Formats: sequence, structure tokens, C-alpha cells
Amino acid sequence: MNDQNIDFSMVLASAVHDMKNSLGMLLNSLDELRGEHEESLGESSRFNTLQYEAERMHNDLVQLLGIYRLGENNLSAHIEEHFVPDFLSEHLARHTPLLQGLGIDVSVEAEDINGFFDEDLLTGVLNNTINNAIRYTRSKIRLTAGERDGYLVIGVEDDGKGYPDSMQHTGTLNFKSLDFKSGSTSLGLFFASSVAKLHSEGDRSGSIKLHNGGSFGGGVFEIWLP
Repeated sequence: MNDQNIDFSMVLASAVHDMKNSLGMLLNSLDELRGEHEESLGESSRFNTLQYEAERMHNDLVQLLGIYRLGENNLSAHIEEHFVPDFLSEHLARHTPLLQGLGIDVSVEAEDINGFFDEDLLTGVLNNTINNAIRYTRSKIRLTAGERDGYLVIGVEDDGKGYPDSMQHTGTLNFKSLDFKSGSTSLGLFFASSVAKLHSEGDRSGSIKLHNGGSFGGGVFEIWLP
């Protein structure tokens, strides 16, 4: 039997892509079911758990594909101008039914500014960050955006216990330094850091910052884009 040269990384990437698309269709169906049966499903803990976990798996697959493309030097940022309050409001709308079902209060506080970023990549980062905030918050999540030191800073705050000292971080992450024993959070942070770094202007590039405080005294995730 002749040896076959199989690129397993490409095979896996193809399989992950198919799974991501299937989960996307499942999430759309769940949204439709919630809309059609709001009274019976809106506060169903089992339905909310189903939707939350499906969303979490979908986000993980999006990040895996992004990191694969990064490893293949095939991931780039398509920078366009966006009105930040509209971007955040539209982004939040897709999460609102689940957040309401879980009894989580969510708000947006954004300056009336334009930002230059890749909408799809930033959407992937925010999806994961909001999903993590849902997991750790007590009852409140807030999206923020403003200009600081010449950077667009988009933040996600929650009123949970906050990040442990080992996770509080500023700058960019090195893949080899990550600890994956604690779950998929490290994957999401590496993806977010990589997306931030793809946004650059002159000698400045984007970064992420994890700390505690904000309006609720809980965890604060920030992505800084030049």
C-alpha cells in the first residue's frame, strides 16, 4: 500500500469548519424556537443552558479556525471604519434573548466615535468575552467603548468575583506560555490577543488588558486598538 501524504491539520480545520457551520444553523434554530415559544422557553433553565453551551462551542470553533489560519500565516485584518455605538448595539442584540432568559441585565456605554477595525474578527472576540462574562457574572454585564491615549478601547465588564491574579494581564500573549488545564479561557485570550495584534498603525499595535474594577467591581476585559 502506498503511503499517503495526509495533511491532518487541514483535515481537522475542514472538519472544524463544518462543525462551526452546523452549530451556527443550530443556534439560528434555537433563536427561532425561543421567538416562537417565548412564554414557555424564555425562562427555561434547560433551554438557556442548551443555547449557552452551543454558543460556547461555536465560539471555540471560530477561535480554533482563526488560530489555524494564524499558524498558516493566512489570517489578516480587513480594517474598515465603523460607528462604534451602532456596532456594539447590533452585536449585543444577538445575545439579548439569552441574557434576558438568564435574568442578566446588560447595557452599553459608548462614546459617539468611529473606530477602524475588522468587524468579523472583533465580533469573534466579543462573542467569546460576553460568553465568559455570562459564566462568571452575578447579574450584570456592560459593554463600554471610548478613546484613550489615541486608542479605541472596547471593554466588557461584569459583576462577578473578577479575574484571579494569575490571569490579570496587559499586552499580548505568547501561545507557549498559556495554561490550558483550566479550560478554554486561555484559547479565547490568545485569540483575542492575536486579533488585537493584527490591528496596527505605524509602530503601534493592538493589545488586550484584563483587570478587576470597572463600574461593578468585577472582571474587566479590554481590547485596545490603534
